[in-house]
Amino acid sequence: MPRALKLLAAASLGTLLATPVAFASESASELSDAVKADYKSHLGPLFDYFHRNPELSMMETKTAARMAKELRAVGFEVTEGVGGTGIVAMMENGPGPLVMMRADMDGLPVEEKSGLPNASRAKQVDWDGNEVFVMHACGHDVHITSLVGTARAMAARKDQWSGTLMLIGQPAEERIGGAKVMMEDNLWQRFGKPDYALALHVTSELPTGKLGVTEDSPYSGADTVDIIIHGVGAHGASPHRGVDPVVLGSQIVLALQTVISRDKPPREGGVITVGAFHAGTKHNIISDEARLQLTVRNDNLETRKVLLDGIKRVAENMGRVAGLPEDKLPEVIVSEEWVPPTINDTKLTQRLRSVWVEKLGADTIAEPEKRKGMGAEDFPFFTTDPYIPSTYFAVGGTPQADFDREEAGGAQVPSHHSPLFKITPEPAVTLGVEATVTALMDLLQAPR
Repeated sequence: MPRALKLLAAASLGTLLATPVAFASESASELSDAVKADYKSHLGPLFDYFHRNPELSMMETKTAARMAKELRAVGFEVTEGVGGTGIVAMMENGPGPLVMMRADMDGLPVEEKSGLPNASRAKQVDWDGNEVFVMHACGHDVHITSLVGTARAMAARKDQWSGTLMLIGQPAEERIGGAKVMMEDNLWQRFGKPDYALALHVTSELPTGKLGVTEDSPYSGADTVDIIIHGVGAHGASPHRGVDPVVLGSQIVLALQTVISRDKPPREGGVITVGAFHAGTKHNIISDEARLQLTVRNDNLETRKVLLDGIKRVAENMGRVAGLPEDKLPEVIVSEEWVPPTINDTKLTQRLRSVWVEKLGADTIAEPEKRKGMGAEDFPFFTTDPYIPSTYFAVGGTPQADFDREEAGGAQVPSHHSPLFKITPEPAVTLGVEATVTALMDLLQAPR
């Protein structure tokens, strides 16, 4: 048995909480053994606590307090209340780069129906004053447990790395706002601008034991857009006396798809979805107004500009086609609440992928798949302006047997945000820690 594993196995839970274990320089298998032993004694019960006690966005007070306690116990200097409920944990360990690792903390207003013995029964009063069930239906409990595991492992290996490690517990990722609020709280001015930034997400779409990493954009940017269409009201029996905003709105909805098919380069990701169309009050009345609500997705800032410019051009010119005067053309309102695309830095990602292949094995890296959707993340608020080289990777959370059963016609693997969502925690957390520690050990080296 490796020395590190013996030390972990012999240590009491209280000792582990208070003192990092001293590790000699070790192989990848020894790191794996040590992390798995730490899961048995400490991280497993911690995951169970987080899973049973999820909290809504910007209400993660108990979660943040528990994380702060865990990180202080192994020697990090922790600041709470950054951007509301966010925490920043710093460990300075000689000359070298400043590297940030982020984990999001919030749960979702979903009643858990996974059937697991530790299923959440937690409730909270939400932002509208309603009492709702709360669930970690997107795996953020895996993320924060892995962050604590990473802190414990890095604190135990201070003789093997040099530089400054910054660990961030971020609130409100589910509402796409927590990272931005932390930045508005002068994050880099207070704690230093990282040289590199990392984040992970557990996914039910990958088998346990697998890492997913791409050199392009793992998550898309997202804008919320409203179009207000000013018509001229009339009786439904006399449409010639008005300008029908429902007809005009319908023409705009269809014409917007030409922005996707004709303005955007075919191989660039982009989506314009009209999610809501509101108009009218009665069968025989032509309304004087209609409103469209859009979500607009992109994989780079150049495409974002093409899409937003195209939406404005189509809406205004369709108004002209309908004969509206210039002061009555459709209004296009782009919300200030937007999120940039998550774009992995190619050079950094290639470097880390190479390290993971070397240390964890080539079979650990999942074959990259084409994304079928354009979900968004708020991590790029940390990395876009100013630019910080970053890598966002995925950790598998579903046993291969579950995928085999689904393929054979059995139960489907539940998606994220489903009340049935579940992750197999031990392999997800331990691989998350191993992958993160391996990456940090490569990045945190003193200048030569």
